[in-house]
Amino acid sequence: MAVIQLKGSARETLGKGGARKARAAGQIPGVIYGHNETPVPVSVDGKEFEGALRQHKGANAIVNLSVAGKDVTALIRDVQYHPLSRQIIHLDFQHISLTEQIEVEVAVHFVGLPIGVKDGGGILEHLVRELEVRCLPTAIPQSIDVDVTGLNVGENLHVRDIKVDGFTIITDGDVTVAAVVAPAAEEVATPAAGAAEPEVVGAKGKKDAEGAPEAKDAKKK
Repeated sequence: MAVIQLKGSARETLGKGGARKARAAGQIPGVIYGHNETPVPVSVDGKEFEGALRQHKGANAIVNLSVAGKDVTALIRDVQYHPLSRQIIHLDFQHISLTEQIEVEVAVHFVGLPIGVKDGGGILEHLVRELEVRCLPTAIPQSIDVDVTGLNVGENLHVRDIKVDGFTIITDGDVTVAAVVAPAAEEVATPAAGAAEPEVVGAKGKKDAEGAPEAKDAKKK
């Protein structure tokens, strides 16, 4: 996995006011934290960060963040977006070592068409979208390919069935990742044999073209 080079600066003004000031200057406020380390407030250039993020494939991006002449290797743990504008408003960086294993969530990518779907008319259900893995930061996969071609109707695929190389899946092995289920039978309501059709109860007399009863002629005087 490639490491993104990124320049940052220390934030002296903290709190919501400091964050708003950083955003007004085209910066994205964030914080660097790590095991037994005091969190360090930082900010990065918004356009530079968004450009770097577009070039990165998958989640779990690793950056080499240069702040005040000091380089920090960090994992981008969280990117917060404004709910309406979708503008990035905050970043969480986790200080890591490239030689120590970390735990991250990786997307599941289903491969193939299950035999139960192809030949049995079943439906493939995706029950898990991400799995938690443990590995070196440079060995984080973009996704976990899961072959579902062998699944027949009524069969499940569990975490313990997935074979991987270069990292360890730490999600519980009994968790069901995918299943092929039979399609729900369509129920068509049919009247019982010999059942009489319901009687339409309405006003007596002839009906006009719209189905409403015609008005009676007024009595002649």
